[in-house]
Amino acid sequence: MTFTERANEIFDRSVRDYHVHDDVDAAVENPYAMKSIEYYLYLKNWIDTVQWHLEDIIRDPEIDPVAALALKRRIDRSNQERTDLVELIDSYFWEKYNGGRDARPGAVINTESPAWAVDRLSILHLKIYHMRIEAERADSSEAHRQSCRAKLDVLLEQKRDLSTAIDALLEDYEAGRRVMKVYKQMKMYNDPALNPVLYAQKR
Repeated sequence: MTFTERANEIFDRSVRDYHVHDDVDAAVENPYAMKSIEYYLYLKNWIDTVQWHLEDIIRDPEIDPVAALALKRRIDRSNQERTDLVELIDSYFWEKYNGGRDARPGAVINTESPAWAVDRLSILHLKIYHMRIEAERADSSEAHRQSCRAKLDVLLEQKRDLSTAIDALLEDYEAGRRVMKVYKQMKMYNDPALNPVLYAQKR
């Protein structure tokens, strides 16, 4: 089984598990061994899934402004958790591929780290899940369903292509054809030492 075959299974399971209760406050019940890569992949998708629904809720035109501000701050925290988890998953790849030290002379650098590609794969699972619902909605028009079926086909193709590309990237790391490099995101908006609005309050 390739890495993405396993990841896709885990992402599918996480999305299904979340929608049993379909509640952004539901507790995650991760079925995988603590600190295993499977555990982190499941948690990654669970966070993505919760945030997907938080983003839906905050776009309610009737939402109370105070509730919207609290929700926005929750989304900010979720974004930081997602970033932290992506970097943790990259640490797994870093260790697996010896920090790029086995790369051959002339090996090239990829445009993004493997975990950020995995992040996109996780989000694709959510797009597919929800687009499939729209493609089958009985209370919508046939034109709407046809449009969503066409979009679903594109999303499924993207999932196949991205899965193939991730596995090929990992094979290149394994063979030393690419250099494993990881760049921290260094997000500034949540850091009280870097966000001018936050550090101005300390003066």
